[in-house]
Amino acid sequence: MTFAQPALSFILLGFIHMVYCQWQIWDIWQTTWDQKMLLAYSQPNPAPINFVTPGPIGSADIVIDDTAVYQTIYGFGAALTDSSAQLLYNLKTQNSGSYWSLMDYLFNATDGANSAGFSFIRVPLGATDFSARNYSYDDVSGDTPLYDFNIGAAPSYVFTVLRDILSINNMLRVYVLPWSPPGWMKESGTMDGGSLNTAYISVMANYLLKSLQGFQSEGIPVYAIGIQNEPENSNPTYPTCSMPVSTEADIGIALRTYMNGNGFGDTKIIGYEHNWADAANYPVQLMQQAASSFDGVSFHCYAGSVSDQAEFTSQYPNKEVYFTECSGTIGTDWWTDIKWYMDNLFIGSLAYGSSTGLMWNLALDGNGNPKLSGTSSCNPPCRGVVQINSNGTWSVNQEFYAMGQASKAILPRDVGGPWGQRIGVSVGGELNWALVVGAYVTKRVSPTDWNRYSIVVLNW
Repeated sequence: MTFAQPALSFILLGFIHMVYCQWQIWDIWQTTWDQKMLLAYSQPNPAPINFVTPGPIGSADIVIDDTAVYQTIYGFGAALTDSSAQLLYNLKTQNSGSYWSLMDYLFNATDGANSAGFSFIRVPLGATDFSARNYSYDDVSGDTPLYDFNIGAAPSYVFTVLRDILSINNMLRVYVLPWSPPGWMKESGTMDGGSLNTAYISVMANYLLKSLQGFQSEGIPVYAIGIQNEPENSNPTYPTCSMPVSTEADIGIALRTYMNGNGFGDTKIIGYEHNWADAANYPVQLMQQAASSFDGVSFHCYAGSVSDQAEFTSQYPNKEVYFTECSGTIGTDWWTDIKWYMDNLFIGSLAYGSSTGLMWNLALDGNGNPKLSGTSSCNPPCRGVVQINSNGTWSVNQEFYAMGQASKAILPRDVGGPWGQRIGVSVGGELNWALVVGAYVTKRVSPTDWNRYSIVVLNW
C-alpha cells in the first residue's frame, strides 16, 4: 500500500481481505489529530482500495509479510482499581443508562461494533494507592494458616463491576496481583513499603492461591496471577513491597505447585511487573531461577524504553511478554500523548513481543481522584482512561482512542474464533520515518472464510 504525504495526521486501522493474489482494504477506523474523527468507522469510496503488488515506491511504502507470523495479541485495557470500580459503581447507581452505555463503549468486542472492545483487565489483590483504605484479604496478625482469609475484604463494587464487564465481553481476560502482602508478613510490619519476611514465602503462596479461589467464588475466572506489583518499588506512602528475585522465584515455585494441585493448572503466573529499564536483569534472573513456574513477564513504562524488552525476549524467546501499566497525566497534550502511546505501547510494545497493552486506572475523576489518603504517588495527577464526573456524566480520554485503534485490529472475527497475531511489516520510501505500522492476521473458524489482515498506522 502506497501513501502519499497526507494533509492530515491520523491513526488508521485498515481491514484487508485477500482476494486471490490481491489485497483490498474494505474497512477503516480513524482518529485524527484535530479530533474531527474519533475511532470513526468508514468504508473507502469507491470501495475497496486495492493493494498493488508490485507497486511503485511512493512517499512511504508499506510492505506486509504474512509468512512471518509472531505472537497472539490478547488485547488492551486497564486496571480496575478500587477507585475505578467505585466511580463506575456510583455511576451505575446514579445513572444506569449512562453506565451501561459507557461499559458497552469500552468492552463490547463484537466484530464491527462502535466500541473499543477492551478485553484485558488488571485487578489488584488488596489495597493500592487508588483505594479508599489500606487492607489485605487477611489482616489478622500471625494467621499463618490463613483461617481469616476473606475475599470479601475487597469492596463489593469491584466484583459487581467485573461481573458487569463479563456480561458484555465474555472473552475478557482477568489478571490479578498484589501491591503488597499483608503487613504482618513483612519485615516492616505494614503494607506500606518494606519487604516480605522470607519466613512467610509458603504462606504468601497460599495467600495467592486463596485469592484465586476467592475470585472463583465471586464468579470471576482468572487468566493469570502475578506475585508482586513493581518489586523494585518500596514507596512508604502506599502499599508496596521490595522483593528480590530469589524471593519472587521461591513464591512462584510454591504457588505453581499449589495451583496445579487445586484446579488452577491452566492459570498463568506472570513475573517481574516493573519497568523496561531492568529488562536485562530482574526478569532474566527470574527465569534462570524459576522458568518452569512462570509463563512470562510483564513490563511498565516509567523507566527505560520499549526496545529494552528485547533484552528479555532475546534470551527467553518462548516466554510470554505482557505490557501492563502506563499512566496518562492530567494536562498533557492530546495528540502528543496518542503519538507516544502508539509508537511505544500499542504498536511499539507489540513489535517487541508483548501480547497486551494496558494503561493504569480505567476510570478516575477530573482531578485524578479518588486516591489513598496520604499517598505521594501520581504527582502530577494521573489521568484515567475514562473521566467520570459527579453529575453522572463521563468522557473518554486519549488513552481510549489509542487503545481502541489497536484493539480493532486483533479482536476475533468469529464468535469463539482465534485472536489476531502479529505479522511482518516494513515501511520503505523517503518518508518512511513518518509512519509507524503494526500488521496483524486474524484467522477464521471456517477454512473457507477469508482471513482478516489489519494494519494499524500512525502518521507522525
